[in-house]
Amino acid sequence: MAHIAVQEGLPGITGLLEFRLDSSKPIRELTQILLRGPSTLTEADRELIATYVSFLNECIFCTSAHSATANLLLGNTEIVESVKWNLSQAPISDKLKVLLIIAGKVQRGGKNVTDEDIALARKHGATDIELHDTVLIAALFCLYNRYVDGLASFTPTDSSFYTTLAKRLVERGYVRPEGGYTVYPPEN
Repeated sequence: MAHIAVQEGLPGITGLLEFRLDSSKPIRELTQILLRGPSTLTEADRELIATYVSFLNECIFCTSAHSATANLLLGNTEIVESVKWNLSQAPISDKLKVLLIIAGKVQRGGKNVTDEDIALARKHGATDIELHDTVLIAALFCLYNRYVDGLASFTPTDSSFYTTLAKRLVERGYVRPEGGYTVYPPEN
């Protein structure tokens, strides 16, 4: 049970965002820009950053949600699992590996990112905007992970919930649907 009175049936961050629509609007807009807006990083790349940071923060809801979304965008599950458990051997580009390393350093604390990390990312082709967005996505997901876990929001254990959520995130992104959300599990 959440630490605050959120609407029942709205798991994870959704219930928290619905609790206070005025503060959730800019959060949703920023997420939409960073994860779905124009970028030289693919949507899957950006979902991998969200997944990796959430995994490092041990936020089960966010890890599950963004893993499912990245899996859907990538068309398989092996890449996401490899990124989470063995980044150095993951079947992704060297540029993305370095960006994920930077994201992991941001997760521990922004000052952990060094000039050498940035130079290595640039050597592998990372642009200023890719560096900027990687750091901001990592920082944003630290906020989300702490928001979800700090208020003890409901975390479904049924993997089908995350599959359905991933489809919604791929199809419509992070913008609130007009009229709000359907509760989980759907009411009969």
